[in-house]
Amino acid sequence: MRPIDLPPDAGGAQLQALEFDYQRSADQDAYARDGRPARHAVVVVGAGPVGLSAAIDLAQRGQRVLLLDNDCRLSVGSRAICFAKRTLEIWDRLGVGEPMVAKGVGWNVGKVFFGDEHVYTFDLLPEPGHERPAFVNLQQYYAEAYLVARAAALPNLELRFRHEVVALEARDDGVLLGVDTPEGRYEVASDWLVACDGARSPLRRLMGLESKGRTFRDRFLIADVKMAADFPTERWFWFDPPFHPNQSVLLHRQPDNVWRIDFQLGWDADADEEKKPERIVPRVRALLGAHAKFELEWASVYTFACERMDRFRHGRVLFAGDAAHRVSPFGARGANSGVQDVDNLAWKLDRVLRGASPASLLDSYAVERERAADENLLNSTRSTDFITPKSEVSRLFRDAVLDLSREHAFARRLVNSGRLSLPSTYDGSPLNTADADADWQGAMRPGAPAADAPLAIDGRASWLLRELGGDFTLLAWETAPRCCTGLPLKRLVLSPADDPDGWLARRYDLRPGSAYLLRPDQHVAARWRAPTTAAVEDAIARATATA
Repeated sequence: MRPIDLPPDAGGAQLQALEFDYQRSADQDAYARDGRPARHAVVVVGAGPVGLSAAIDLAQRGQRVLLLDNDCRLSVGSRAICFAKRTLEIWDRLGVGEPMVAKGVGWNVGKVFFGDEHVYTFDLLPEPGHERPAFVNLQQYYAEAYLVARAAALPNLELRFRHEVVALEARDDGVLLGVDTPEGRYEVASDWLVACDGARSPLRRLMGLESKGRTFRDRFLIADVKMAADFPTERWFWFDPPFHPNQSVLLHRQPDNVWRIDFQLGWDADADEEKKPERIVPRVRALLGAHAKFELEWASVYTFACERMDRFRHGRVLFAGDAAHRVSPFGARGANSGVQDVDNLAWKLDRVLRGASPASLLDSYAVERERAADENLLNSTRSTDFITPKSEVSRLFRDAVLDLSREHAFARRLVNSGRLSLPSTYDGSPLNTADADADWQGAMRPGAPAADAPLAIDGRASWLLRELGGDFTLLAWETAPRCCTGLPLKRLVLSPADDPDGWLARRYDLRPGSAYLLRPDQHVAARWRAPTTAAVEDAIARATATA
């Protein structure tokens, strides 16, 4: 099947079974004819959620993109299922957010149990005025299918399946790649290479690089179970439940009446044995009841590590997603942080390719996303240590915290069943302009991801993030600034009439004359109570490395 022919209403079984056709490229013909590699501006390797998002973003900005993948299929099994609000907002900009949300199962609420007792409930999005939920659960094969369909619709994005990169030579002016196909090997050259080829990253290995960190000595079983159940659409996490004593269990709902159940097994569990139905079914029955009716759809046993590369940029090669960093699955920080990596990277690489910014702008990708990776690794490691205590003292502390959390709010802040994915604020980024005014309130400081808010513009219902431009946006409140008319940015002037519920004004602490400069990735670059042309010019120059 060609990607362009992907059926829009295909079910999960059909998507997991289909194979994309291998197609010979003009590059192969040219290489066979004269032995010279074709040259591309940018090559992305890896057609998972991260690589597809990177390629789509660059293509939407007008770049010609070549996307290579060694496989010919979508993800098998649900794998990454929890896609965060920020990821959905990025995918809205890439044209795939709506089908993701329509198919997925949205949720905001989670419950924590200790033994057989419910100890507390949390709400990840208690405040109204957001277009997207805190999370949407969606099997990875659906997410990839929507991304592949979008990629196939872009004329300047070429997808090549069963084109495996097996050699890499990094040069000062680009990268030379050796690519294996069913018809033999050819070479391509690229000015820039974006490596999104997963946790085992062959590109990382080809460059003699490695990720460093900590591997956790524990095993977990994922069981995708199809059943008709009346459980609410919430995240349920058990510590030491009676149906699986001394371990943890996680329950999530997915589309198509499929439920994800994670069982902690312990390090000594035999992975091959635990994947057998005769081992899985009794565990599921212990949770659901002896007479529950269900079908086992998919299962996997995994271990995990928390690690990252020392640097995400190596000359003309930029690493993103699991190729650059790995975290435990608790907190849904893997795919989400990877999509946020390439959201950070794409606009910067586009500017460099267009000659609008120097290549040094890409150093800020490494600075910002390496710090984000450290934040994710810290949260992921803490979650894992709480969920799987490795000493009797650690277990006593954890159980005492869970006991106290039944009645005391302070203890609930210590309970860690997975600190769920949030976008990073790029504090200290070289692209930020420090506040000149000291009276700002709220979270929308320089480096912060822009919070959404409902709008009503000339009677048209909308959302702030949908009104931002694809480049820099100057968001002004009530008064159109007299500055900046000749600058390359979108001017978005709003007033209380456009903000009938007041969420925008409260979230951004807006007063007449206030203005925000928002980056193409919707992070705050600067803010002023009364902007001047010179101040905005300086902030844009700083945020684009053209100062």
